[in-house]
Amino acid sequence: MPTTSEESLKVADRLFEAIERGDVETIRDIYSPDCKIWHNNDGLTQSPDENLRVLRWVVDNIDERAYTEIRRQPTPTGFVQQHVMRGRLKSSGGHFALPACIVCVVENGRIARLDEYLDSAQVAPLR
Repeated sequence: MPTTSEESLKVADRLFEAIERGDVETIRDIYSPDCKIWHNNDGLTQSPDENLRVLRWVVDNIDERAYTEIRRQPTPTGFVQQHVMRGRLKSSGGHFALPACIVCVVENGRIARLDEYLDSAQVAPLR
């Protein structure tokens, strides 16, 4: 059964709220077990476990995580969201802003594919 626009947008809400809270286990539940997560800055496709390791690093190293300037639209297969992820680095106390675009395919109420587009120059302060 196809996922409705309303269901896809609820999945988006759950995903970004879980990231802001640092709730990695909820994110695991939002991803389908065979979800593919791709990033334009390295061209690699990750499994949910690989991606969750990155998200754990984010939770462990970035405080005050928040998504701002959100523009989200349902698509026939899921949703697309443009936003700015903001936070404060625990190591230096410095603030950052990372503009990004996420394109998700939602199947059976879970994310089956997530493609993230961001400017790699904006990621440099996080390393």
